[in-house]
Amino acid sequence: MSDLLHTVENGVSWITLNRPEAMNAVTRDQRERIIALLAEASAAPDVRCVVVTATGRGFCAGADLRGAPSASGEQVAGDVARMIRRGAQRFIGAVMDCEKPVIAAVNGTAAGIGAHLAFACDLVLAAESARFIEVFVRRGLVPDGGGAYLLPRLIGPQRAKELMFFGDAVPAAEALAMGLVNRVVPSEALEKTAREWAERLAQGPTRALALTKQLVNASLDVDRSTAFTAEATAQELNMTTRDAQEGVTSFVERREARYEGR
Repeated sequence: MSDLLHTVENGVSWITLNRPEAMNAVTRDQRERIIALLAEASAAPDVRCVVVTATGRGFCAGADLRGAPSASGEQVAGDVARMIRRGAQRFIGAVMDCEKPVIAAVNGTAAGIGAHLAFACDLVLAAESARFIEVFVRRGLVPDGGGAYLLPRLIGPQRAKELMFFGDAVPAAEALAMGLVNRVVPSEALEKTAREWAERLAQGPTRALALTKQLVNASLDVDRSTAFTAEATAQELNMTTRDAQEGVTSFVERREARYEGR
């Protein structure tokens, strides 16, 4: 059985981690396949939203460290930084750079890079059984995979440091109160809710959503003048799409818009 399941249904690309016996700790091969699927989703006209989820009790218990360089093995200066850039950072960047909305449907424990995989998504749905753990400190490690970039932007620097310094598990309800997730639902309703959200997004103006995602992701890294210029440019580009023209026409004609993703 494949350790990564993939289907496209009703305009939604479903990416499912499928190593429940390992709490879906992500392997290098899985990581590379997910990166490729996200790139394919960006380019595929028939894909208009992506859902990342998992089977079993865990969403993703972090990186599968088997095969990683041993701390006691011989290393050359720069090896670890290069590994992080090519691995964890590239993985998280692929989620943030995907041109389609990405929803995380977190079914259980999300730890380490698994937590960052969820936080990098545009929307996060969590089952009541889900929990999030900045596990790195427990291993004597610095958070990688974009954690120190993502968390302060989601919950502020002091709360981010609390999670990273202590490494305590954050239950789904607390994660919701912090602003780490969008909604918590009963475990049995997670897939149904994710499907509803994803298919609703898949019926939306796809290019407008892509441009909106880019603007929001960049907004905390630039000054107001740069952000306003990017906004105006994005709207200029968006107005060349059929969906934007359909949106305006449907408003004038007082009918519901029918978006094609083009």
